[in-house]
Amino acid sequence: MELFIARRNEIILKSRGALEFDSNGYKVIVAMHFAFFLSLVTEKGILQRELSKFWVAFLILFFIAQILRYWAIKSLGIYWNTKVLVLPNHEIVTKGPYRYLRHPNYFAVIIEIAVIPLIFSCYLTSAVFTVINVLMLTRRIKIEEDALLKISRGISF
Repeated sequence: MELFIARRNEIILKSRGALEFDSNGYKVIVAMHFAFFLSLVTEKGILQRELSKFWVAFLILFFIAQILRYWAIKSLGIYWNTKVLVLPNHEIVTKGPYRYLRHPNYFAVIIEIAVIPLIFSCYLTSAVFTVINVLMLTRRIKIEEDALLKISRGISF
């Protein structure tokens, strides 16, 4: 569903003159997510991981992250995307969770990547991919911020 929304938004934004930044980085993020799920299934299967005794708490954290993520997606409207697309003269969204956090969607994704494996006691996957994810998102945030500075207006950090 998210990829459908992202594609629809991409078409709308590009028709309005949006520029795409870091298309190769997007491919790496997709590959990382694929590797994450492969690692999760492999660790659970090979090491015969069981549900964590804290699985309910982890599942609650996961659902809280989903609420935050979909609140962020709704708040951005057509500006939400899985790619870095920026319209010239775009004003920064400051409603919804963006009133409180600069990048709430990425914060939610960090929680997801950390917590999903913990539900199944897959500690290796959680640790390794949380670090990789944070590094990748740190890079992506810098690219987004630089792109916004270059072609947008109304930015205050």
